[in-house]
Amino acid sequence: MAKTPKESLTILTDIVLPGESNPLGNLFGGELLARMDRACSIAARRHSHSIVVTASVNHVAFNNAIPVGSVVTIEAKISRAFKSSMEIYVDVWIEDRESQVRSKVNEGIYTFVAVDKSGKPITVPQLEPETKLEKDRYEGALRRKQLSLILSGKMNPADADELRALFVG
Repeated sequence: MAKTPKESLTILTDIVLPGESNPLGNLFGGELLARMDRACSIAARRHSHSIVVTASVNHVAFNNAIPVGSVVTIEAKISRAFKSSMEIYVDVWIEDRESQVRSKVNEGIYTFVAVDKSGKPITVPQLEPETKLEKDRYEGALRRKQLSLILSGKMNPADADELRALFVG
């Protein structure tokens, strides 16, 4: 039975402490990656109801620094489910200390695979996006997967119909 992205929505909110910062007083990139990975892991588990493992970090954009003392909110949800793998899109927000206005500072795309207790991949529910953003991310996920397969030598570029459609009218 198909699920919606909101069923996997995971929101983690935390504060950046001095011990998590670099010499410039900003959150270490590795610390942010770990937080993003945890949120994506929970989203993937919520979608699949199984053990999940990180297969890849497909994209991370460190667009803005996150200063010590910032309240950081990480929002992750499934953007597309394939056979056993799931693409998870994660957005990173911070709150302005005075106005408490939220602004998006970073984002990432992770891939997780659902596995059984012996570590063998298992089938996951399909995804039915609802909002325009969810539909856009859903459509983009297949192109991102095809590009990844081409770059890893697991797919012939001539077989990448979704990617070819971008360039051939």
